[in-house]
Amino acid sequence: MSSSHSPNIILIISDEHDPAVTGCYGNQAVPTPHLDGLAESGIVFDNAYCNNPICVPSRMSFLTGRYCHQINVWDNGSPLADHLPTFAHYFEAAGYESILCGRMHIVGENRLHGFGRRLFDDMDYWRSYRQSPRRTPESRRGSNSHVTECGPGKGHWQDYDETVTDLTCRFLRARSERPGEAPWLMVSGFMNPHFPLTCPEEFYRLYDPGTLELPETWNEPWENQHPVIRQLRYFFHNDRPLPEDLQRQAQASYFGLVSYTDHLVGKILQTLEETGLAENTVVIYCSDHGEMWGHHGIWQKQCFYEPAVRVPLIISGQGVTRKRVRENVSLVDVMPTLLGLGGIEPPQGLPGEDLVAVAEEGDPGHGRRVAFSEYHAQGMLNAGYMIKQGEYKYCYYVGHAPQLFNTAEDPEEVHDLAPVPQYEGVRRRLHERLLAIVDPEAVDREAKENQRLSGLARTRNVTGPKPARVTSDAPFRDAPP
Repeated sequence: MSSSHSPNIILIISDEHDPAVTGCYGNQAVPTPHLDGLAESGIVFDNAYCNNPICVPSRMSFLTGRYCHQINVWDNGSPLADHLPTFAHYFEAAGYESILCGRMHIVGENRLHGFGRRLFDDMDYWRSYRQSPRRTPESRRGSNSHVTECGPGKGHWQDYDETVTDLTCRFLRARSERPGEAPWLMVSGFMNPHFPLTCPEEFYRLYDPGTLELPETWNEPWENQHPVIRQLRYFFHNDRPLPEDLQRQAQASYFGLVSYTDHLVGKILQTLEETGLAENTVVIYCSDHGEMWGHHGIWQKQCFYEPAVRVPLIISGQGVTRKRVRENVSLVDVMPTLLGLGGIEPPQGLPGEDLVAVAEEGDPGHGRRVAFSEYHAQGMLNAGYMIKQGEYKYCYYVGHAPQLFNTAEDPEEVHDLAPVPQYEGVRRRLHERLLAIVDPEAVDREAKENQRLSGLARTRNVTGPKPARVTSDAPFRDAPP
């Protein structure tokens, strides 16, 4: 059970933030002073990954500490079954007050999933079951508006995120006036820097599109790419490179939205300092996935290239020692980390580890841990999986040849080592690590059957109160250690 000495915890989660677009991750062109300050005093994870590069599966995996195939969440129309515990359930049971404020992209009627209360819900559109993916060769997004709707202006999400910030700060001020009450866990979720790429003018003007350094692969020819990547680009209308001036404007908009997000984080951090709560509060910042922002000609995420699948992850506050960690970690590690900070015993069988403990053990060879990610949604006809161990990343696609990259020697991921004979041993070793976690073909069939049945249920209930979505009551399938 918690005590008056247990730390408060605030976890700020943004949407679609590639850590490479952050000062503390080495980008000196993008001012993010508040995140940089947080990093200066805490633990920075240089190789943190999402477990699914799309919103709902990534976030439900993050909430439960389980991989998506373990919780039957496949796409943005998949609800999390009510019987599956999240970290909020454990904090509530331990005597913490748990609060959710803002973006979590929870689908369905259960709006809490273990949190004691919610100050601000997801926007109506994001609660819908009606988002099952179209996974046929001819399917396409309606347009590439996720790129072309860019430039300075009043964006879709600004009022939302400013409300999240205001309510978070109001909560902090109110709690500072009641210091003797139970400790609290708060999760504050932002929509930004998620597209559309309409950026507040003061932040857009931080960047001159004409002087931006473009990704080396921004105009990579579609015809030369892996067939899975070609299909992804086709679905999202990225199959032809953007005009350079549009690439530059969209890139300036994305950079500006990251700076705007940093500005909102700064307001929360300032309130913590002003109220005196910073002395007994651990702050965590992360994002649900990245953003390709033109790398390999791709915008959005939905693949396993570094800009899409790598995420920022920073922990700072009481009892946290300043450190930089190279070891591979992922968002399923967040739940055991939170429980560890709160002095709460974690449940058995979680695939993740306490990241504070990972940081304390040092960096023995940067290869003990693997990061795992999977994808079963729009733009990819069959399942895709990623294993990252050390500097090697292995991407396995059902029905297609795999990819293998050395992310240290080839940060742009343009040299596929999978067909090179001298890397056969690396490829085989990483494939064995993949099979220790998941049966790729069986899970692909399971995801497609769920999507097929839920699609039928949706068409049969178009006039009903809600479109049914298939969920599983099966017990967790724990991954081997």
